[in-house]
Amino acid sequence: MSSIIARTKSNPLLNSLPHFLTWPSLNFRTICSGRLGFAASDHEPPPLAAGTKVLESFKEEFEIGSTTVTLETGKIARFANGAVVLGMDETKVLSTVTSSKGDSTRDFLPLTVDYQEKQFAQGVIPNSYMRREGAPKERELLCGRLIDRPIRPLFPAGFFHEVQVMASVLSSDGKQDPDVMAANATSAALMLSDIPWGGPIGVIRIGRISGKFIVNPTMDELSLSDLNLVYACTKDKTLMIDVQAREISENDLKAGLRLAHPEAVKYLEPQFRLAAKAGKNKKDYKLYMVSERTLEKVRNLSEKQIEAVFTDSSYGKFERGEALENITQDVKRTLEEECDEESLRVLPKAVDTVRKHVVRRRIISEGFRVDGRGLDEVRPLYCEAGHLPQLHGSALFNRGDTQVLCTVTLGAPGDAQRLESLVGPSTKRFMLHYTFPPYSINEVGKRAGLNRREVGHGTLAEKALLGVLPPEDDFPYAVRINSEVMASDGSTSMATVCGGSMALMDAGIPLREHVAGVSVGLVSEVDPSTGAIKDYRILTDILGLEDHLGDMDFKIAGTRNGVMAIQLDIKPAGIPLEIICESLDHALKGRLQILDHMEREINAPRIQNDETRPRLATFKFSNETLRQLIGPLGVLKRKIEEETGARLSVSDGTLTIASKNQAIMNKAQEKIDFIIGRELEIGGVYKGVVMSIKEYGAFVEFNGGQQGLLHISELSHKPVSKVSDVVSVGQQLSLMCIGRDVRGNIKLSLKASTPHVRSETNIVEGSVPNVKEKPKVWASVDNVSDGQDKKTPVTEFSANSNVVDSTTSSSPAFLIRSIEDCDEEEKAADPSQGSKNETENSPASKRARKSKTKPPKKDNSPSTVSSANMPSHPKNKVKNEETEVESCVSARNLKLKTKVSAKVHQIRRHGLVLDLGGKLRGMLRFEKNCKREFEVGDELQVECTSFSSKGIPVMALLDDE
Repeated sequence: MSSIIARTKSNPLLNSLPHFLTWPSLNFRTICSGRLGFAASDHEPPPLAAGTKVLESFKEEFEIGSTTVTLETGKIARFANGAVVLGMDETKVLSTVTSSKGDSTRDFLPLTVDYQEKQFAQGVIPNSYMRREGAPKERELLCGRLIDRPIRPLFPAGFFHEVQVMASVLSSDGKQDPDVMAANATSAALMLSDIPWGGPIGVIRIGRISGKFIVNPTMDELSLSDLNLVYACTKDKTLMIDVQAREISENDLKAGLRLAHPEAVKYLEPQFRLAAKAGKNKKDYKLYMVSERTLEKVRNLSEKQIEAVFTDSSYGKFERGEALENITQDVKRTLEEECDEESLRVLPKAVDTVRKHVVRRRIISEGFRVDGRGLDEVRPLYCEAGHLPQLHGSALFNRGDTQVLCTVTLGAPGDAQRLESLVGPSTKRFMLHYTFPPYSINEVGKRAGLNRREVGHGTLAEKALLGVLPPEDDFPYAVRINSEVMASDGSTSMATVCGGSMALMDAGIPLREHVAGVSVGLVSEVDPSTGAIKDYRILTDILGLEDHLGDMDFKIAGTRNGVMAIQLDIKPAGIPLEIICESLDHALKGRLQILDHMEREINAPRIQNDETRPRLATFKFSNETLRQLIGPLGVLKRKIEEETGARLSVSDGTLTIASKNQAIMNKAQEKIDFIIGRELEIGGVYKGVVMSIKEYGAFVEFNGGQQGLLHISELSHKPVSKVSDVVSVGQQLSLMCIGRDVRGNIKLSLKASTPHVRSETNIVEGSVPNVKEKPKVWASVDNVSDGQDKKTPVTEFSANSNVVDSTTSSSPAFLIRSIEDCDEEEKAADPSQGSKNETENSPASKRARKSKTKPPKKDNSPSTVSSANMPSHPKNKVKNEETEVESCVSARNLKLKTKVSAKVHQIRRHGLVLDLGGKLRGMLRFEKNCKREFEVGDELQVECTSFSSKGIPVMALLDDE
């Protein structure tokens, strides 16, 4: 446009055109987006200047703890029935409330609470393919439940109009968790709206650091806190409690609750003031109540029959439900005969009211429950650990008719769940997924996406178990518990806690304590005029029916030492805090009963003998070495995974290998060793590739790029005239490092790592990777070779394992031979000597000479060698049943039928780990009917009977022992 104007000014002919030939005279625009168009006439008046609208907003400011809180309305979301922005520091949360206008045809309150954290709140573009936020994440569902639980009981009875709450985070500085802010903002929005509601409420978070309670802790303070308590209340009653703790005692928890109540009440007065300034008058909504006439008629027709069903404790869940349904059908037929349309319309609600009255009256007046139990009695328990032996860990837990199957799966650190929340950690290594299939209650349904109830119950159990897991530094693995509800009759989330704890033990994970959970209920009698509770009964381990007809579902999970997690849901408009505190004592008694049963089934991490179980190994390397292993764009890492089937996870200085069994683990370690090498050790056996051949030997590349000389004299036990007759370029060999020459060059030997022609040898390869930290080994029970055959300072964990002394991993590579093999090798060791020397130096000749020079012992018991305190000197003397021979009891020359005095190093489920001396370990398997008790340190007389596939000596207990 500017260029056109410039050309017009530079051309005087265009300026001298008559007015009727110009575009404005024809009502054309000069230029509009590169095209011609009509323009407004010059005779039209200029448009009026736009006015300035001032948005009237109302604001309340107050302090909670050491933080300033603001409530603001009127500036944004003005069309919503109620809208409030709550701010703390730089974090701001908007909550809006709307309701449907028409009459409701439902018989329940359709309250929907949606909480959303969009990434713009922290200045980030979503990392998804569409760069948009997708379906609600687990945290968003949990925050929505946190808002829903305290506001739902305060809607009036009979209010069945649809209500929607939408809370979204506008900005976040990462200091405050927006969930509590959204709950308070929702309360203020409901106060401003015309929806009938019995609020306001106050929601507060309490933490504890070094025994000191903190109000509204920041996210950094929460990471140091052993308590995360969210408390919601009205002025004088409790509405909701949500707790995650680390074995906090009941008394300390009560102190925290009593501190939280007055702090939460501080939110109430500012909401009243804001509602007085900008609130709407409450609208008269139609309430759908059962009339007294209908309720009395239904009571007369069904009360006695319902009471007979609830009095008979022989009914099961479905038998009781079927009997109650038959009663309802009988009442329905009677009302149909009377043509009472009004009563038929509300019949389900009326029958449910009668049932509730019968059950509550019997519990309060007689102290008996539907199934005949006492008020503080726990249902019959059945526990079974290791229900599915092929899995890493599993457990089946039954309490009454409630049944839950829990399984444990272990993974590498890279399998941790990635989180995209505005606050908190970016990953979590412990996951508990709770599933409630329709068949668990004999119904038909379909599975579709995340379910709010399932996410909430699973997270509650996850909080309870998280605190007893070993620290991440000692146990850096991802753990997933899957809880499948097989049958449901109340408290499936607490059954998940119990089953999950046993499954973790069955998987060999060293939990600090068992965790159990129990649900406590309440039945109260209320004064209709004042609303005060006149009488009440606390119920331990409630049924599903008692949950539905009672006032409270108070779930408490913990150990013997304290509480780990709590979730309180109530139905009336609040419960006094003192009743809540009293319920904690009832829950403790029930929890201890359940823990007794669980500990009788399994009370220590399980040890399993199964080589097919998945394995995990963690190595420490320099970052440069790890870059060499990964390769350009991860090519080498992917190649190893494809060829071996193992999964590699690389983090800062750490390599983690996950495999389905030990064979895959060994294969992956060999591939890795060939790429990045291991610390060179004399006597270690390594795989290498022949790079070039000379007259005097071959040069071999091995151990991640190192080169060594395989001299012609080390090619074979037999004389070799030409190197190329034995090896060729590109051939892969297993070679033993036998030392270095005067120039520091590596000397390799093929014959030292190759069995003799006439011998049957088992070579156990091993060397130590370049690592500075002391190794930690998590090995399966019968795989003692974890510390012997692969001398890698590796944190290994089998699906079911115990800690094995890692010092055993420092033993050198060794060769296992029989006595006959040794005799044959001694004959061939010095071919230059004559037959006379061979005869004189034979083992038989030595035994004969020894028998002449030294008289035998008078003791007729089999002679043994005490290897526990024996130095590794070649002159050590070993006795056998015939006579005395010179030998060195070590890994290199331990022979069959050798009798050794060993010490018990470790007691396993199926046998013993023996200390044979010289850093050598052996195995002794228990016989089927073995009743002898062993203790660590006991000295045993054993005999070498065989060797395992990995070269571990297998010992047998001598008969006289």
